[in-house]
Amino acid sequence: MVAKLKDVAKLAGVSVTTVSRVINNYGSLSEKTINKVHEAMRELNYQPNALARAMQGKPSKFIGLIFPNIINPFYAELVNDLEYRLFAKGYKTIIASSAQNPDIEHDYLAMLMANQVDGIISGSHNLGIEEYQRIKAPIVSFDRYLADNIPIVSADSYRGGKMAAEYLIAKNVSHPAILIDEDTSVSPTLNRVQGAIDCFSAHQIEYVPLDAKKTNLETTFPGEYDGVMATNDVDALKIMRLAVRAGKRINEDFHVTGYDGSKMICELTPELPTVQQPTAELADLLIDTLMERIKNPDVKLTPAPLAVAFHYPEDQ
Repeated sequence: MVAKLKDVAKLAGVSVTTVSRVINNYGSLSEKTINKVHEAMRELNYQPNALARAMQGKPSKFIGLIFPNIINPFYAELVNDLEYRLFAKGYKTIIASSAQNPDIEHDYLAMLMANQVDGIISGSHNLGIEEYQRIKAPIVSFDRYLADNIPIVSADSYRGGKMAAEYLIAKNVSHPAILIDEDTSVSPTLNRVQGAIDCFSAHQIEYVPLDAKKTNLETTFPGEYDGVMATNDVDALKIMRLAVRAGKRINEDFHVTGYDGSKMICELTPELPTVQQPTAELADLLIDTLMERIKNPDVKLTPAPLAVAFHYPEDQ
């Protein structure tokens, strides 16, 4: 049988009103009373009805997180940081993996709205999702343009692309390939390509741009290239494996740079040179921006990009 508010009140030895005040964090209550109510809720497995709270004009205390996937170590780390930090602020998270599929994302957005989430943090890679133009709930985007009124939190992509190119140039790469995640919007991710192009051009190095979505890694690399700037660490590691299979010496006669630099990648494959995005700082800024958006929905927010770093191979 599903526990009710009055069951919690009876077990905790307090009034129904007191239980409601604890759940809604309203009014001044002793720590002893708050703990008694929480203990009773846990014992009875009582869950406040978020939808009912929202219909009464109260915060649901749920935040939706939409990301392309959580298989990529970087997204897994970022989502984990977001979930941990939001929980500390009293929010539960609903995590949706859109799998770079617009139909899936449409359904998830509808589900989040049906559950009356207080806000959404989206790292969507699906372009042209019309719901983002219409959703009234506060939304903050990670690294992608979704709509004119949605603030974007990102790391310094231009500097990241330039750092990757500088590394390849320092290794005397003469015929590099740049994998490009084609994006026809004005997303900050495009800046990393521009940073690399400007750097190669300044050093008069000819580069070959390759559409990451249309390039078959197995049949393309190592090929004619002596260096590759990948769009993420996972693809960089795949290219390194292909190069080794072809007899190349990694970080000697064939060079690959990754992008993202999650803790797991840097610890398990320290030989991969990669641009490191500041995951913890990004999580903090995403949450701070969303909280400000919830508090002042009409204020235009333009957070400054966060600094990136470069992870050099251990032997360099």
